Amino acid sequence: MSARTGRGRAGGRFLTRSTSRAEKARAVRGLAGLAGLAGLLVACMLLPTACTGGVAARDTADWFETEPAGLSTSGVPLRSRILAADGSTIATFYSQNRVDVPLERIAPVARRAVLAIEDSRFYEHGAIDYQGTLRALAANVTSGEVTQGGSGITQQYVKNLLLVQADSDDERQAAREISAARKIRELRYAVALEKRFSKDEILRRYLNIAYYGDGAYGIEAAARHYFTKSAATLDLAEAALLAGVIRYPFAYDPTRHPEAARERRDVVLARMAELGWITRREADETARQPVRLRVKETRNGCVSSKAPFFCDYVQREILTNPVFGKTAKAREDLLKRGGLTIHTTMDPRAQRAAQRAVDRHVPPKNSAHKAAAEAMVEPGTGRIKAMVVDRELGPDQERGRTWINFAADASHGSSIGMQAGSTFKVFTLAAALDEGMPFGARLMAPRRYTPVGFRDCAGNRVGDPGASLRNAADGEGGKQFSLVTGTHHSVNTFFLALEKRVGLCDTVRMAERLGMRQANGKPLEQFSSFTLGFNQVSPLRLAAAYAAFGARGRYCAPVAITRITDHSGERLKVPSANCAQVLDKDVADAVNHVLQGVLTKGTARGMGIGRPAAGKTGTVDNYSAAWFAGHTPDLASAVWVGDPRGGYKYPMSGLCMNGRCYGAVFGATIPAPIWRQSMIGALAGTRASSFHRPEGRFFVRGTGEERPKQQQQKKKKKKEQRDERRRRR
Repeated sequence: MSARTGRGRAGGRFLTRSTSRAEKARAVRGLAGLAGLAGLLVACMLLPTACTGGVAARDTADWFETEPAGLSTSGVPLRSRILAADGSTIATFYSQNRVDVPLERIAPVARRAVLAIEDSRFYEHGAIDYQGTLRALAANVTSGEVTQGGSGITQQYVKNLLLVQADSDDERQAAREISAARKIRELRYAVALEKRFSKDEILRRYLNIAYYGDGAYGIEAAARHYFTKSAATLDLAEAALLAGVIRYPFAYDPTRHPEAARERRDVVLARMAELGWITRREADETARQPVRLRVKETRNGCVSSKAPFFCDYVQREILTNPVFGKTAKAREDLLKRGGLTIHTTMDPRAQRAAQRAVDRHVPPKNSAHKAAAEAMVEPGTGRIKAMVVDRELGPDQERGRTWINFAADASHGSSIGMQAGSTFKVFTLAAALDEGMPFGARLMAPRRYTPVGFRDCAGNRVGDPGASLRNAADGEGGKQFSLVTGTHHSVNTFFLALEKRVGLCDTVRMAERLGMRQANGKPLEQFSSFTLGFNQVSPLRLAAAYAAFGARGRYCAPVAITRITDHSGERLKVPSANCAQVLDKDVADAVNHVLQGVLTKGTARGMGIGRPAAGKTGTVDNYSAAWFAGHTPDLASAVWVGDPRGGYKYPMSGLCMNGRCYGAVFGATIPAPIWRQSMIGALAGTRASSFHRPEGRFFVRGTGEERPKQQQQKKKKKKEQRDERRRRR
C-alpha cells in the first residue's frame, strides 16, 4: 500500500526513497488522521445520534445516554487582576492570558466569522457534522494528508477543554494524540455537552477557550492584545483575522507572519461571502485593507507593576495563606488560573507620594548604595495604603533592583527586618502611662547606664553588669527628664531607667499588644536594651503599631486585601484585620500628646505636616540605620533608611550620597523628611483630624514640659525679690 503526501491544495507526489524524513512523518500523521476520521464515521454509522440534532434519536442510544464519568467543564485558566482601592489595575496574573466574556459581549460579526471558517452548520447538526466529516475525508484522501478537519465546534471545544484540564505530560499527550480512540472519546464528551448546554453556550465557551496566537487565549484577550479593544467592538476585518488564526495559531500569528495571516483572513472573508453572510463587495473591499494591529502586551506578575512591592505583598499573601488553599499548588492555581478580581487597600495617591519621597531622598541607583522603604497604614482599619522601596522589583545583582521587600516581614518579602532603634521607646512610654505615671514624673538620666536588675517575662535575669550604655548623639544625659522631655530628646539612659521602673516584661507585653514581632515571625527578644530597639522588625509592623495610637488604642493587623471575587462573581474568604482595643483610649491620647512634641520641639522639630501629627525618630547603633515612625488620626507611616549590604559594615556615620554630604545620619536627617513629604502628599485634599486631649490625671505633676529661659529668669527674679523682702523684715 502506498502513501501519498501533498504540497498544499495544488497537488502532491508519491513517497520515494528520496522523500525526506519530515515528509514521511507528515504522511504518517496524515494516515493517523484518516484513521481517526474513519473511526468517527464508523461511530456515526453505528450510533446515528452522534450525527443528528434530534432529542428523540439521542435517547435511543444507551452508550451516549450515559454521561462520561468525571466530565467537567471547570478548570479553564482565567487571568486574575489585582486592583487598587480606586479600581485601577495594579497587576495581572495568569498561566494563560484569558478573559471570559458572555456571548453578548462578542461582536456578532466575530461569531459569524468563526462559524464560517470552522463550522458553518454548527446550529444545524448534532455533536458531529456528518456531511462535514465526509467532505473532509474526501479532501484528505485526495491530498494524502489532513488538509481539512472533521471536528465541529463542539468537538474542538472538548479537545481544548481536555488539554487545559490536563495536569500531567501524559494527560496532555493523550489530549493531543491523533487516534480513533481520542476522537471517539471527544465525540462522547461532545454529545454529553450538547445535552447539557445550548448551542449559544457551547459557541461562547469555544470562543473563550480557543488560542489566538501570541499568548492570547480567548477572543476577548485576543481583541485586547491585537487591537487594544474589546471583542464587542471588533469590525469585519478584525473578526476575520482572529477567526483565521484559530486553525494554526503559530502559522497565522499576525505579529510574526503578517502575510500568512492576511491570506488566511481573506479566506475567511471569501467563505463568509460564499455563505451569504456578507456580500461579495464587502469581502472584496475588506480584503483590500492591510492588516492593522495595535498590539498591547498584558503584563504578567508584579515586576512591571506601578506598585511592585505592594503587588508582591498581595501575591505572597495569596500564595502563603492557607485560607486560599490547602497546598502551595492549589494557591498558585487559584491566583494564576482562577480568574480572580482582587480588591486591595492601596491608595494610588498615597503610593505615588511615598514612592516619590523615597526616590527623591534615596535615589534607586544612589552612589552610596543605600536603600529606603516605607509602609503606610490606616488607623482603625489596618488597611495598607502604600508600600514602597526605592528600588525596582528584580534581580539584586542589577543595580537599582531587588527581590527583597524591605517594607514587609520575611513571610511577605524575604526581609529579615532591621533594628528599629529609638522608635521602640514609644512602647516603654506607653507602658509607663498605662501604669498611671503622669507627664511630670521625672527620672535621672545618667550619662552612662549599667543595665542590671532586669528580668524577662519568664523571670530570668537579663541584665548585663559588664555593659555601659550611653546616650546617642541625638540625645543627652546627666540630668533629670520627665516623660515628656525624655521622649522629646530621645534620651537613651532615661528610657533604660524608665524601662526598669515599669518592668521589662510590661514593656515587651505592650509592644506585643500592639502587634510587634520580629520580621522573621518569631517573638520579640527580651534583653535590657529592649527599649533601644535592637529587635529586627519591618516598617509595616511598626507603622501598624503607631496606627494603633492614632486610632486611640485600637490595633488592627495590617491587611492588603478587602475583597476577592472569582470569575462567577462569588466572594472568597479573605484575611481579617482582627481589630481590638488593646490600649485604653486615654492612654493612647497621652502617648499622642507626648509624641506631638517630637515634631515641634524634639529630635524632629521642623518636620510638621501642617496638621496634628505625632512621631518618633530612631537612630540605630553606630549609625547603621535610621528610622522615623509617625501618625495622624487618619494615617500612620514608618520609614527605614539603611544599607542592604549590612548597616554595621557600611554605616551612615559620614554619608555622602549623589553629591550631597550629610555627616552622621539620624532619624531626622533622611527618614523624617521622607515621612514628611509622603504624608503631606498622601493626605493632600483630606480634612485634618485632631487628637484628643489627655485626661487631667496625666497633668497632676504639671505638663512635663521644659520652661522657656525667659520664664526661668522671671521666676528667678521673683525669688530674688521675695528673698529681699524677707531680709528687710
